[in-house]
Amino acid sequence: MNPSVSVIIPNFNGKKLLEENLPSVFEALNFSSHDYEVIIPDDASADDSISFLKEKYPGIIVLSAKKNGGFTVNANRGISRAEKKYTLILNNDVKLKKDYFSNQFRHFEKSGTFGVMGSIYSVDEKLIDAAKYPKWNGFQINSTLNFSLLNAPRDFQIPTYFLSGANALIDTEKLKMLSGFNEIYSPFYMEDVDLSVRAWRMGWKCYYEPGAICYHSVSDTINKHNPSQKVKIISKRNKFIFHEIHLGKRKKLFWKMKLFFLLPFRWLKLDFNFYQSFWEYFNLMGNAKLSATEFMKQQPAKSIEEVVREIQDSVDGMEKRMF
Repeated sequence: MNPSVSVIIPNFNGKKLLEENLPSVFEALNFSSHDYEVIIPDDASADDSISFLKEKYPGIIVLSAKKNGGFTVNANRGISRAEKKYTLILNNDVKLKKDYFSNQFRHFEKSGTFGVMGSIYSVDEKLIDAAKYPKWNGFQINSTLNFSLLNAPRDFQIPTYFLSGANALIDTEKLKMLSGFNEIYSPFYMEDVDLSVRAWRMGWKCYYEPGAICYHSVSDTINKHNPSQKVKIISKRNKFIFHEIHLGKRKKLFWKMKLFFLLPFRWLKLDFNFYQSFWEYFNLMGNAKLSATEFMKQQPAKSIEEVVREIQDSVDGMEKRMF
């Protein structure tokens, strides 16, 4: 059966980016010959995004919002509307290579596959996002370490700790079982890590397909519409929230002890961004605990500690390039 794809491209004031990148999306979809729909949830844009889409791409499903909710909320509106077997969550600043879909669907031949991400290159052809390798840093996880395998067997499926929200192809049924992104991370950052970790903990798999290539102007939309200080505060806050939700009891206890121990030292260093992040996390702690409780009702098969160990064990001993 030929796979079908719902492409979801969250948009906020991105008319120029859509003009630049939508042609590549349709070229890749048409080249693949898969049945598809394109959904653009628009986050109360003030530019001409919607009028542009209705005029140039009348076949696109446009979901308008009256109020800006941020990437997480906006993406979920698109996810709830998706009707095809697979859902591609794509940033509006991403350009797809013509054969982008050619090697991805083989990963879904196994029923336990949650999703696949491709290789993300910068516009100057530098690989900037590949498979993600989780690594403990004390009692917290570093989730930003990329790796690619050298001389891997041709049929080897490369695991990734998380699927980048810039180009994640996901089993729609499983995606909806997890209710999409957790909106506690709104407006942006860590929602893709959290979604993937929840999938791993449910016993599903996330893979990296190096042959699926796209090009990304990193954080173009976020950085354009948000001061850098705000981005840093939200990013750090959401990392705190993620660990509050997913760490096991013992690791969480030691992580919190270390976190509180660091507070006076951060004060001496005049790191006020850290304090702002911590304060926002502290105010959302009750919601984070509720998220953890609700997720446990789905009876996850694994702890995050087991997930990290599984990914590490599956590629340790293989020749890797880390970056």
